[in-house]
Amino acid sequence: MSTVDIVDTVDYETLDIRETGGIVTLTITRPSARNALSRRVLGELRDFLGDATKPMILTAAPGPAFVAGADIREMATMTPDEGEEFGRLGGAVMDLLERVPAPVVACVDGYALGGGCELAMAADFVYATRKARFGQPEVLLGLIPGFGGCVRLQRLVGPGRARELIYSGRQVDAVEADRIGLVNRIFDSREEMLAAAHVTLAGIAANSSSAVALCKTAINTARGQEIHKGLDGELAAFRTAFTTPDMREGTAAFLAKREPKFQRA
Repeated sequence: MSTVDIVDTVDYETLDIRETGGIVTLTITRPSARNALSRRVLGELRDFLGDATKPMILTAAPGPAFVAGADIREMATMTPDEGEEFGRLGGAVMDLLERVPAPVVACVDGYALGGGCELAMAADFVYATRKARFGQPEVLLGLIPGFGGCVRLQRLVGPGRARELIYSGRQVDAVEADRIGLVNRIFDSREEMLAAAHVTLAGIAANSSSAVALCKTAINTARGQEIHKGLDGELAAFRTAFTTPDMREGTAAFLAKREPKFQRA
């Protein structure tokens, strides 16, 4: 299958966006700054993610870092009001990424620190190479995680581990990140990782896209809620599934002992 650039009307300065077989690869391309999240990068991510609907691989230009963090040169001179606005922008990007109604795999090769770690955690799951390193080192700069790290890290690894990592600023390698639940799979090379992510997303894309989107909604809604509220959200999504053509097709195909023909997003 051919690879085509799906951005035909927007010229992004720091993003490369391509689609192959219905799967989007979103690459942050700011290698001179180790792909750091500047206002420009975050603004372009917000613009693109606001309309994103397809399965996605999130990665960055090859080099020592996936995303080395937020742009420290920009932050160093920010006033409190500007810092709050910067945090609000970063938080909005992470929320949009988390809410893409299709699975997103963060493919991490190199350092994913600060905002880079927060970006990876906002994806549905994380693949990493053995070169990957994760951390929230903001305290070493007199800062705190401001793009959701204090919230999402504890959801993934538990409050005790999150406190230790955030308070100390300690980095973890891919093996430890896998052990504590921050990473799903580890690969020997970037190429192997990206190929595996594409295979995973292609397999998911063969399922009902409406059902996958409802699963994602139910899972995200339940996080941080009391169990009965999470179960109420799941029940609401379950009911919605009965309104979709995919549900009728899937059950009919099962009863007829044939492969389902789901609608494609």
